[in-house]
Amino acid sequence: MAGEAQADCLFCKIIAGEVPATVVRETDTTYAFRDINPQAPTHILVIPKVHYPDAATLAAAEPQITADVLREAGEVAAEEKLESYRLVFNTGSGAGQTVFHAHAHILGGRGMQWPPG
Repeated sequence: MAGEAQADCLFCKIIAGEVPATVVRETDTTYAFRDINPQAPTHILVIPKVHYPDAATLAAAEPQITADVLREAGEVAAEEKLESYRLVFNTGSGAGQTVFHAHAHILGGRGMQWPPG
């Protein structure tokens, strides 16, 4: 059920401490950790502690937690001293989403191209 931890969700397992992660920051509603397959010198994920399969579903059900994810992304970027960065939400497998727990990618530390791909 949306909002509740899912036993088969990698990110729910990370939040529960069942799978290790390099934690960067944690709040009551969010969890930020380094991506294990970085696509930039700085690649950090910010996830809500509640389980929703994608950003659109999270935004519809939990607008305040969606705002928390965005705010934390900015805080993490500032702590990482990123002057510029890309914030990405992939929604659906066709967009490249591989873990179906809403999450934001913070990518920085190198120049970014447009269009992104």
